[in-house]
Amino acid sequence: MDETNFNRFTNNERAQVLTEALPYIKRYSGKIVVVKYGGNAMINDTLKLQVMQDVVLLWTIGVNVVLVHGGGPDINELMNKLGKKPEFVDGLRVTDSETVDIVEMVLAGKVNKSLVNLLQKMGGRAIGISGIDGRLIEAEFKDERLGYVGNVTKIDIRPVTDLLANGYIPVISTVGCDAKGNVFNINGDTAAARLAGALGAQCMLMMTDIAGILTNKDDPSTLIKEVTLDEIYELKRTGVVTGGMIPKVDCCAQAISDGVKQVVIMDGRVPHSILMELLTDEGAGTMVKGDRYGYKS
Repeated sequence: MDETNFNRFTNNERAQVLTEALPYIKRYSGKIVVVKYGGNAMINDTLKLQVMQDVVLLWTIGVNVVLVHGGGPDINELMNKLGKKPEFVDGLRVTDSETVDIVEMVLAGKVNKSLVNLLQKMGGRAIGISGIDGRLIEAEFKDERLGYVGNVTKIDIRPVTDLLANGYIPVISTVGCDAKGNVFNINGDTAAARLAGALGAQCMLMMTDIAGILTNKDDPSTLIKEVTLDEIYELKRTGVVTGGMIPKVDCCAQAISDGVKQVVIMDGRVPHSILMELLTDEGAGTMVKGDRYGYKS
């Protein structure tokens, strides 16, 4: 909600909005919230600005926000300019030695620093790092068909916790490394889930280009607002969750299994969806919660 829209409310309506938010502010203040940011919300400049506003507002009220970002469209754009055609296998980018240089350049350079700049423009204090910095994300080769695509082997949270302790918003690009100096392209959802688990996050928000988990993928009104891990397994078994949604729910399951209290799959195209989810009664997207049965991949 921008200042112009907020000014349209009466004083009583403003007070009601703030009163509704108070219990949620208490719930998340001092806690870690990991936001996985990518997709269409990054492409649209207006939405990008609103996401940054949401992050700075949360930071201002004491929430320890960790922003993990992708940048696929920017990588594709530079590859095309260099005459290199993007290739994918099972939804993952084929990353040869030339492509991994492009990935590192775009994610750790252009995209990361532009988000840091926007957050600071909105009044926040942000520092951008990659998974290489401080060996935050260590990885190994995932599949020889994919080249330098990494499978995460270790997370060292100290670079992130040091930034949080000093009052910064960490902005993390998902490239990793190994002991031999290899650089890896890491799937953003996977990296966010592993980071959230290692940090013991209260919540992870996974911003996508759909409303959440739908019983009918073509009908947003069929949104499932809350689901447990064993229910996800059943949705996969019955074909409700298919295609590109499978790795996303698997990342949610990974995060919950690693100790994250809740994960929300949400539509990053909706203005201020972060605030809607965290600070209102209504919420946004599909909340994934743990259960006593555990999770079957």
